[in-house]
Amino acid sequence: MKDRIIQLLEQAMATLKANGTLPADLAITPQVDRTKDRSHGDFATNLAMMLAKPAQKKPRELAELLISALPTDGSISKTEIAGPGFINFFQVDDLLGRQLSHALSDSRLGIANANPADTVVVDYSGPNLAKEMHVGHLRSTIIGDAVARTLEFLGHKVIRQNHVGDWGTQFGMLLALFEELPGNAGQQLADLETFYRDAKKRFDASEEFANRARSLVVKLQSGDLDCLTLWQRFNEISLNHCFEVYQRLGVSLSRDDVRGESAYNPLLAEVVSALQEKGLLSESDGARCVFLEQFRNKDGDPLPVIVQKQDGGYLYATSDLAALRFRQNHFGASRMLYFVDQRQALHFQQVFEVARQAGFVNPQTDLAHMGFGTMNGPDGKPFKTRDGGTVKLIDLLNEAEQRALALVKEKNPQLDPATLDDIGREVGIAAVKYADLSKSRQSDYIFNFDQMLSFDGNTAPYLMYAWTRIASIFRKAEIDLASLQGTINPQTDQEIALGNHLVQFGDALNQVAEKGLPHMLCSYLYELAGLFSSFYENCPVLNADDDSIKQSRLNLAALTARTLKQGLTLLGINTLERM
Repeated sequence: MKDRIIQLLEQAMATLKANGTLPADLAITPQVDRTKDRSHGDFATNLAMMLAKPAQKKPRELAELLISALPTDGSISKTEIAGPGFINFFQVDDLLGRQLSHALSDSRLGIANANPADTVVVDYSGPNLAKEMHVGHLRSTIIGDAVARTLEFLGHKVIRQNHVGDWGTQFGMLLALFEELPGNAGQQLADLETFYRDAKKRFDASEEFANRARSLVVKLQSGDLDCLTLWQRFNEISLNHCFEVYQRLGVSLSRDDVRGESAYNPLLAEVVSALQEKGLLSESDGARCVFLEQFRNKDGDPLPVIVQKQDGGYLYATSDLAALRFRQNHFGASRMLYFVDQRQALHFQQVFEVARQAGFVNPQTDLAHMGFGTMNGPDGKPFKTRDGGTVKLIDLLNEAEQRALALVKEKNPQLDPATLDDIGREVGIAAVKYADLSKSRQSDYIFNFDQMLSFDGNTAPYLMYAWTRIASIFRKAEIDLASLQGTINPQTDQEIALGNHLVQFGDALNQVAEKGLPHMLCSYLYELAGLFSSFYENCPVLNADDDSIKQSRLNLAALTARTLKQGLTLLGINTLERM
C-alpha cells in the first residue's frame, strides 16, 4: 500500500509539473510513512512541505493541489490535510482483511519478487586459513548470511563470496616451521591453531627464520610444487575447521563460495598494468601507488593506495581491486556488499574509488562496505579468554549449547535426554546469533550469555517460544498450520494492530536488503510476537463465540506463525515444536 501511495503522489506531481505549478526539472521522491495514531489515517506524507519552497506556495495550499491531482484509487477512502501541510491517507475498511487473506494464501506471504532483480555479490566471513576461526569472525559470517538470505527471498540473484585469507606471509611462516619438524610432523597439523602460534613466535623471535619464511612465500607465489602441495594441505585442514563452524552456525556458505586471495594472484600484474595505462600510478619510495585527492592525512598530504611494494610484492588493495574487477566482469554484479569490520572503512573507500576511476566496475554498480562494530566482553574491550587470548568460535558455540541445555533441563526435566540435547543445541546457537543480529551492525555490543539465553525480552529463546506457543494452538485443535487458508476479517483493536504489523513484513525485509541491517527484522519480529500475545490474551481463538470469528482468528494466528517462522529462517534461526 505504501508503494501504491508513492506512485499516486508521483502521478500527482507529474500533473502539477505539466500545468506549471511545479518546476519541470524538480527531482524529489515522495516519502510516505505509516501513522502511529490511526485517527490520523493509515499513511502520511510531508511532500507538500518539501515542495512548498520550489513551488513558491504555502504548504497547505500545495497539499490541496496535490490532493486534487491525485488519481482516483479504490484502496483510498479519503485524504485529509493536517497540521502545517501533512497529507493523511485513509485506506478502505476491507483492504487490510484482503491483504491478510492474500498473504495467508501465498507461499511468499504476499511479498512480491523484486522487479527488476539485482545481481548481488555478498562478500562475507572471509577467515584467515592459517588458523582456526575466532569470535572476531562471528559478525561478518552471520550478518552477511542473514542479508544474503533476505536478498534471495526477495528474488535477487545472490552470489556468495567467501574471500578467505589463503595467501601471504603467514603461509611462509607455516612452511618454514614445517621444514624444521621431524617426519611425523603431519600429525601436528591437526591442531593448526597451535602450529600457527608456534610459527608466529619463531617469526617474531628469529630474523633468520623470518627471512626464510619470506623466501618461502616467494617460492610459493612462483609455483614451487612442494610449497604448493603443503600449502594446499594447510588450506584443506583450515577449511575443514571453518565448515565445521558454518555447519554449527547453520549459515548458507558452501565450498563453491570459497574464492580466496590466491585465486586473484594471477590477475594482480594485470591490475597494476591497467592502472598504469589509465595514468593512475605514481612511484613513492620505490612502491607503486595511486594517490586520490579526496583522501588526505592530518597534514593535508594525499594518502597513497599502495598496489605494489618496492620488492615487487602485492598488497590487500591489489587483490581487492582484482576481486572487484572479476566480480564485475564474471558475475555481472549490479551490487557488491562487503561485510567487513568497520575499522577497514578507509581501505574500502579508497579501493572502491580506485576501481571506479580505473573502470574496473560499471559507473552504476553499487559498491557498499557494510561495516560492523566489535563484539566486546563485560569490560567493553574486544572479547578475550581469561588469560587474554583469542576465543575460538567453536569453543564459544560449545559453551552456548551447554548453557542452553542446562537451562532447558531446568525448565523441562521430564523430557528425554535426546530431545533435551536437540533443544539445547538449537537454542544455544540461536541465542548467540540473535544476540548479535538484534544489535545494529554499526555498533559495538557486549557479549552476555545470561541476557541472550533469557526467555524475556528481545532474544532468540523468547521468539522461538512465541512460535512454539502459536503452533501448540493448532496441535490442540488438530489443525494443520501449514495448509490453513481462508479469509481474515480483523475487527477488534488487537486484531487490527496485529494485522497492520503483519502487512509491514515486506517493509522490514526491504530495509534489511537495502541497508544491510538485520536488526530491523529482529525488531519487527519482536514487536510481532508482542502484538500476538496481546491479541491472544484479549481475543479468544478456539473458544470464540462465533464460527466465522473463530476461523478468522485461527487464520490470523496461522499467518502470524508463518511470518514469524519465515523471518527467523531468514536470520538463520530454526523453530522448534517443543521447548
